[in-house]
Amino acid sequence: MKVSEAAIRRRLVVMLTAGIFVFLALIARLAWVQLWRGEELAARAEDTWRRNIPFAAKRGDILDRSGVRLAYDVSTPTVMAIPAQVEDAAGTAAALSRILDMGEEQLLKLLTKRQLVVRLQPQGRKISPEKADEIEKLNLPGIYVAEDHKRHYPFGSLAAHVLGFTGIDSQGLAGVELKYDAKLTGISGHVSFLADARGRRMPGSVDRYAAPRDGLHLMLTIDRHIQAIMEREMDQAVLQYQPKHVIGIAMDPDSGEILAMAARPTFDPANYRAYDAEIYNRNLPIWMTYEPGSTFKIITLAAALEEGKVDLHHDHFYDKGSIEVAGATLRCWKKGGHGSQTFLQVAENSCNPGFVVLGQRLGKEKLFEYIDKFGFGRKTGIDLTGEATGILFDVEKVGPVELATTAFGQGVSVTPIQQAAAVAAAINGGVLYRPHVAKAWIHPETGEVVERIEPEPVRRVISEETSRKLREALESVVANGTGRNAYIDGFRVGGKTGTAQKASGGRYLADEHIVSFIGFAPADDPRILVYIAVDDPQTIQFGGLVAAPIVRNILDEALRYLEVEPRREQLEKRVRPELGDVPYVEVPDLTGMTVGDILRDLGSDFRIVKAGQGKTVIRQAPKPGIRMPKGSEIRIYLADVKPGGE
Repeated sequence: MKVSEAAIRRRLVVMLTAGIFVFLALIARLAWVQLWRGEELAARAEDTWRRNIPFAAKRGDILDRSGVRLAYDVSTPTVMAIPAQVEDAAGTAAALSRILDMGEEQLLKLLTKRQLVVRLQPQGRKISPEKADEIEKLNLPGIYVAEDHKRHYPFGSLAAHVLGFTGIDSQGLAGVELKYDAKLTGISGHVSFLADARGRRMPGSVDRYAAPRDGLHLMLTIDRHIQAIMEREMDQAVLQYQPKHVIGIAMDPDSGEILAMAARPTFDPANYRAYDAEIYNRNLPIWMTYEPGSTFKIITLAAALEEGKVDLHHDHFYDKGSIEVAGATLRCWKKGGHGSQTFLQVAENSCNPGFVVLGQRLGKEKLFEYIDKFGFGRKTGIDLTGEATGILFDVEKVGPVELATTAFGQGVSVTPIQQAAAVAAAINGGVLYRPHVAKAWIHPETGEVVERIEPEPVRRVISEETSRKLREALESVVANGTGRNAYIDGFRVGGKTGTAQKASGGRYLADEHIVSFIGFAPADDPRILVYIAVDDPQTIQFGGLVAAPIVRNILDEALRYLEVEPRREQLEKRVRPELGDVPYVEVPDLTGMTVGDILRDLGSDFRIVKAGQGKTVIRQAPKPGIRMPKGSEIRIYLADVKPGGE
């Protein structure tokens, strides 16, 4: 069929119109892309070309309560490679091998990887500044030295279990480093450049630098001085008694703030891999569970006082050395018993049968109600990882024997931190606080406090009046009873001993004990509470002989460091010469006296050590008015003094 010329013309017009329309649409599309979306698309394209060399942010410092740094980052360079930019892989590997102490084959594999950016690890990570300078001087194509950081612990193993440690990538792995990893970790920065699909730098491109944002600083409740005092005494206990473990906690009973926490054996956080995993993975003060022994009697006594079940001064109990409960014989530690005694003396003597009677007066429901209120059988909520819960009897299954043994601390399992927090509540006026180690978060640049962690009261457990009576009873335990080795002249100290048999396979071990002492001072207004537990000491196995002196030494030095004023009024220590007790005597003023006068007047109260030449005392140490054990040394400094003092 023949197509007319007019039809052809119409078709040409339609095609031309369509072509013009398509052309205009393409121009409009191009204009829209170029003018309206040009910057966006260019940026997206640049993102696909841009490569980043990371710069790690500094992890936040960890400080003690006075602002002393316990952990902080130090700059440590890391070597990185962009394989596509390496021009001579074999030559580069050979050059780097001499500096990094890495095998050439190992380096060659890394330098030829099909990756954009490769870390030359492990030897190329966190190297010395000297090695970094050597590498930069080589000016090897494709090799970069980036800034990295390494964690430094300036006091070695001090507070190791609290601080924890970090991994190769500066991630928290234990302690507060793990617990507060998110806030301590900053935001990494980087240097970026443009590269083609093979990773080669685009000529004429400009590098960009994004600065890292450092992590927040964490201030702890830990006091470096008190921590050092406690760890020194724990180390001495290890040398003296060769125990399996030693556990220590010091806390402010009015807030739940942990002033010191430690365990033996310990480790160096900067080199934790050199130690057995059980040492650095288990923070014993919050992880270990065991029968508390007689320190648990504080809880029974507090409950009995609060419920009005005992008058410490007027109620009496006769201890014949044992008590029968549902066919079971429960014995006192003293063979033959203590005879007739007030219940204050029951506490002083840590008399098991007497505390059985207190448990019976309370009844199982009421005793276990207070055990629960004091926080046993559940986690305290301390801000550290790995806390255990302990084990208590099911109240429904508690019979007369279980009630009796629980009353004096046998058959239940607790953690050291539960014990410390509960006793703190018993003596601080009756309020249980959640123990904690974090005190404040500080901005790394401004130094301003951005968040403060306030004390967190959990509940009131006993009244202030009951707490006062309990403090007085525990002070009497130290002055007159089993805690006498924790007595400090001039400071009112309260506390309680604990000696608990260890159990294994459902049976008690005859010759293995955990001995402990929990003490606080001043007894009238407690500033510090200290708990020490020694697991299986190899010589003596009594809390009053092993743990009490350790707590005394810690309290004595800590109270002076805290500038706590000595108390003029305190219970006089009951002197028992058969146990080696020595009475305290006040140091007289010897200045101006002659040696003959001193020897005549002092008799055998003190040992006199002379220094200098002459007949008259011009100075002495210690100063007058201080009370010291009879027979202590006084050093006198002598000179010839002329009339008129010339």
